[in-house]
Amino acid sequence: MLAASASASANAPPADVITLTDKGLYCAAGDFYIDAWKPVHRTFVTHGHSDHAHIGMGEYYCSTTSEPILRWRLGEQNIHALPFGQTITMGEVQVSLHPAGHILGSAQVRVQHGDAVWVFTGDFKREPDPTCEAFELLRCDNLICEATFAYPVYAWPTMAHEVERIERWVAHCKEQGKAAVLYAYSLGKAQRVLAGLAGKLDAPVLLHGAMARGTDIYRQAGIALAATEMVADVPTDTDFAGRMVLAPPSAQDSAWLRRFKQVEQGFASGWMLLRGNRRRRNMQRGFVISDHADWQELVDTITESGAQRVLATHGNTDALIPYLQSLGIQAERLRTAYGDEEEAAE
Repeated sequence: MLAASASASANAPPADVITLTDKGLYCAAGDFYIDAWKPVHRTFVTHGHSDHAHIGMGEYYCSTTSEPILRWRLGEQNIHALPFGQTITMGEVQVSLHPAGHILGSAQVRVQHGDAVWVFTGDFKREPDPTCEAFELLRCDNLICEATFAYPVYAWPTMAHEVERIERWVAHCKEQGKAAVLYAYSLGKAQRVLAGLAGKLDAPVLLHGAMARGTDIYRQAGIALAATEMVADVPTDTDFAGRMVLAPPSAQDSAWLRRFKQVEQGFASGWMLLRGNRRRRNMQRGFVISDHADWQELVDTITESGAQRVLATHGNTDALIPYLQSLGIQAERLRTAYGDEEEAAE
């Protein structure tokens, strides 16, 4: 009986290097978490958005360029910053961070245990973006990836195309005597819009107060952005016709908006690809600007990684999983607690 049990054990598949717990993704062989959403002793943080970076951890590990963002959003914490590509040993595993292309400092987490390589992409995109480090494709055996826009209908236009549309919209608003108020997430999306508009507008972009600190951090990182002014610093009797205003989604229908008198409202998000989403948000304009991979980028990343097993999370997997299975890839859904900053009211 003992011999039979030993033989069965020897033939059993190896235990997962990264598993899902009620606190976050956990690597037992290294005794750390990744993007933990409840207090733990040690976590790697892929980036500074509020669904991935939480207060209450004993130690934080992040990329060097993500550190200022985490200190801004989490306060003084025990943070260890790692350059991209540097490998450290934790317990029985080797861990390294690699660019995810999502926002400034966003990282994928690569974990190697013996010959097995696991990669967690976190949120990622592959379109070139001057405001963050370019996505790095990683080869692996097991891939945990986001699936925010995991439907074939999601195919992004280029950023240059959407910036031209914003320019035309601002000119239209000037003719109509209105301010052009664009809602965008305050960390990452707003700065990407500002980078796209650098040198293209006649007047500085006006910023809601929620945009200030993130924009300062990006400038301190050496990223070229359009000139800006804080709305709070502009006299209330200013003529705002033709002025571009960047604000978080929470500013819609707020008292803050009334100072501009006549406005048109737009929203920058991948969800704006579908006209119904724009109507539900009561927006005159929708600009298809996403910091996540579209369908084709997602599929290309999975197939090019060489992963034979894919755990998809952070979105809808109804189309993705059957498609991957048709390619001979073992695909499953992983139910994490991550949200979507493109829908957030922050």
